[in-house]
Amino acid sequence: MPQTVPEQIALQRQVNRRQLQMIIAGLGEGIILVDPDGSMVWANESALALHNVSELAQLGTSAADYRRRFELKYRNNHVLADSQYPIDRLLAGEEFREVVAELGRTSSDATEDRRRVLRFRGFALPDAKGSPESHVLVIEDLTQQTSADERFERTFAANPAPAIICRLSDLRYVKVNPGFLAMTGFSKDDIVGRSAYEFDVLENAERKDAALASLREGRTIPQMESILRLSDGKSKAVIVAGQPIEIWEDKCMLFTFMDMDPRRQMEDALRQSEERFARTFRLTPIPTMLSTREGLRILDVNDAFQSVLGFEPEEVIGRTGGELAIWADNVSRRHLEKAFEASGSFRNLELPLRTKHDELLDCLVSAETVSIHGEECVLTVVQDITERKRSEEELIAAIEAVMRDASWFSRTVIEKLAHLRRPGRTDKPTVSLADLTPRELEVLGLMCQGLSNIDIVKKLGVTQNTVRNHIARIYMKADVHDRAGAVVWARERGFTGNRKPEPKRHPRR
Repeated sequence: MPQTVPEQIALQRQVNRRQLQMIIAGLGEGIILVDPDGSMVWANESALALHNVSELAQLGTSAADYRRRFELKYRNNHVLADSQYPIDRLLAGEEFREVVAELGRTSSDATEDRRRVLRFRGFALPDAKGSPESHVLVIEDLTQQTSADERFERTFAANPAPAIICRLSDLRYVKVNPGFLAMTGFSKDDIVGRSAYEFDVLENAERKDAALASLREGRTIPQMESILRLSDGKSKAVIVAGQPIEIWEDKCMLFTFMDMDPRRQMEDALRQSEERFARTFRLTPIPTMLSTREGLRILDVNDAFQSVLGFEPEEVIGRTGGELAIWADNVSRRHLEKAFEASGSFRNLELPLRTKHDELLDCLVSAETVSIHGEECVLTVVQDITERKRSEEELIAAIEAVMRDASWFSRTVIEKLAHLRRPGRTDKPTVSLADLTPRELEVLGLMCQGLSNIDIVKKLGVTQNTVRNHIARIYMKADVHDRAGAVVWARERGFTGNRKPEPKRHPRR
């Protein structure tokens, strides 16, 4: 029996639908076909997987059945009304390119609820007369993209660095973070939606033309200084940079800013500190040198250095420690350098220095590591103690002269002299000459004869360090602090260095 026209049309429709299903079955996007009467007639594997079901019946047999099984929410957490569901909008004759919603199971069917963010697109397939033959619902999974967007949103908002995002297609700002609002005093409504021409962050940039060219071409804008307008009409110096990014598939430019005020305040404080250091360095009455940490090359000397040692600045600046003419001998210089290398500083090392006029000065030398313009340097301070030592030696000589011709002094007088050199002591000495080693006795005897450290070095043929060590041990054992005290201590025990210790005489009556 030949087919009627309606039957032929229905058959042709089935053939067309099977061909369509074969074409779209393997697509990555979810596809649902809906008949004009509202029944859901077919769905591909992707559509079923997006709804976490395995067969068409689990999606629902109609639009109303679908709504009972699945809940859709906009991104603002607003639940879609029945008429707002994509399938209902299709059946109402509406075509749409994008509806983004979060899909979940309804409370009555909430088993294994795996919520996803989906983008729906809907259109009709017309027949030969232009009437809807089928409705097609295309579904795309945006869950991962949305998660990435949410992470970006959280990071962007939490970033303390001021930032603003401009969409390149129309040069309008689409996002601003709290850091930018706090820095400028504007509100979000003051910025978002405005054109880059209305609020130009590159208006006062130092390389504005190059920055604008990079903005138009979507290229990275390197860091540059600029002046940013604030909400109160004032301005702020900033460093601005731009980085191309994509936001919701829109090409954008992320502008980041660094407030220059704290940096300038720090630079001003550093400059003032360095100016104070320079003034102090120049005006201090103690000879002072500034040298590099590496190689100890002289960078500068102060006026007192020139005054005491006689060298002009140009005669020493640029020279290394070994090239300076101030050292009495290389042994002393190497000892000083080793002391500095051991700890990066030292205090009151006693050694002789030579002036430009070939005079030897007894000096105490101290050094400390300092930072100048971010570079490690060495500050060396020289204290001339020649006069002090000469006074001590003259005092020692006077004591020796008196003691040499006044052996008849009573022990009481000697002890009073010792008390004057060591005030505050009420106990009698408990250390005797027998507690000194032969070498220490020899050194003490030369001290009593008025010999300086250098003279003792020459007399005994030992190094200055050896002599210093012996003297330090003598001071410690005798509980004295200087040469005069050591001589008095020896004299009160009848030791002059010219002869062996003599027994104490009883005081005359």
